[in-house]
Amino acid sequence: MGGRGGDPQTGPLLEKLPESSRSSSEEHPVKRTGTVWTASAHIITAVVGSGVLSLAWSVAHLGWVGGPTAIVFFAGVTVVQSSLLAECYVSRGDPERGSGVRNKSYMDAVKFYLGEKRQMLSGFFLSISLFGSGVVYTLTTATSMRAIHEANRYGREGRGAPFSTAAAGGSDVYYMLLFGLAQAVLSQIPDFHNMAWLSVFAAVMSFFYSFVGFGLGAAKVIENGVIMGGIGGIPLVSPMQKVWRVAQSLGDIAFAYPYTLVLLEIEDTLRSPPAESKTMKKASRASIAITTFFYLGCGCFGYAAFGDGTPGNLLTGFGEPYWLIDLANLSVVLHLLGGYQASTYYYPMLCFRTAYVVAVTAMAVWYPYFNQVVGLIGAFTFWPLDIHFPVEMYLAQNKVAPWTTRWLAIQAFRATCLLVAAFASVGSAVGVFGPNKG
Repeated sequence: MGGRGGDPQTGPLLEKLPESSRSSSEEHPVKRTGTVWTASAHIITAVVGSGVLSLAWSVAHLGWVGGPTAIVFFAGVTVVQSSLLAECYVSRGDPERGSGVRNKSYMDAVKFYLGEKRQMLSGFFLSISLFGSGVVYTLTTATSMRAIHEANRYGREGRGAPFSTAAAGGSDVYYMLLFGLAQAVLSQIPDFHNMAWLSVFAAVMSFFYSFVGFGLGAAKVIENGVIMGGIGGIPLVSPMQKVWRVAQSLGDIAFAYPYTLVLLEIEDTLRSPPAESKTMKKASRASIAITTFFYLGCGCFGYAAFGDGTPGNLLTGFGEPYWLIDLANLSVVLHLLGGYQASTYYYPMLCFRTAYVVAVTAMAVWYPYFNQVVGLIGAFTFWPLDIHFPVEMYLAQNKVAPWTTRWLAIQAFRATCLLVAAFASVGSAVGVFGPNKG
């Protein structure tokens, strides 16, 4: 999720978004034992996901200055917005809505602070995020499955074998359909998305392929003996193409960071005192610092290793060792087989879930542009889900008076994020739907 998630920004999508439930701590006493360490672990496993695979491509188009700057910028934005949202877990000092009410999920909080209409609007963007993430997962898995096929062929025939874009008698469509069929079957398993082992397994898989990408990138830089790339990134034919690629790169980074959708669920596991919000803020700062270091490593080592030839999916750039590449790509497939299921549990089984999987697969087949689709989903849902609604809830919770210094600072933060998200959304849309697709 990342991702939304989690990757939500994987990412957040690996976690079950529970049904709406809202109660005060007095109504349903629950023993909460979480600490800053457990919260940090939850956050890191929620954030690190398939979004990490596109970071090298993003850095390559943004360049040695813009790439790291953009990663650090989104890290800072994530720290700020997570701090604002953490304040909304327990209501206080509100006789109308109630005081001491625990909002155990994102949707609960939106309904509590902003009302049912705003909850429906946020649900619309959440649905887009989940659907789009399913498309991204389908594209990512197809690429990894083809990479496994190619790596095995190279192992048999040697590196001199011509690269095949028509593996197994077809293009990536073959693998998309295969993945879609598997998801249609898995979506019929009752409570598959909520099995305790699934999140642990998916987290292990995501860390494995992420560390492989990180390590192979560093090893290739050492092997090359030179740091490739340039200040301005990959040069393109026209200035407008460069502008759109910069926008798409920002969208890819936006997709990789936020964990908004599961933040309150993680906070609901924390013990107090100290206040849950205080512990959550500390955990957020620590985990985002660790994640940012990791993202900078993956993005920068990938660009330094491949330069202008940096692939859209980092793992596809490596050819050897074959066994490690196969394991890394297999871990991507296994990770996303489970992560995808979080986006189907809302729907009735059999007909509706099958139709949902068919729609996601069809969209992936029609728009098979991995980095552009990642950018579009990340950018389009970034501002409403990760910025606008958390800011609105924070203002309602703390009753921040208009035109005060704090109010102006928050509005400036929101406006800046809106401009970045709008730019990234337009550029990514051009990459998906424009005349020069992909």
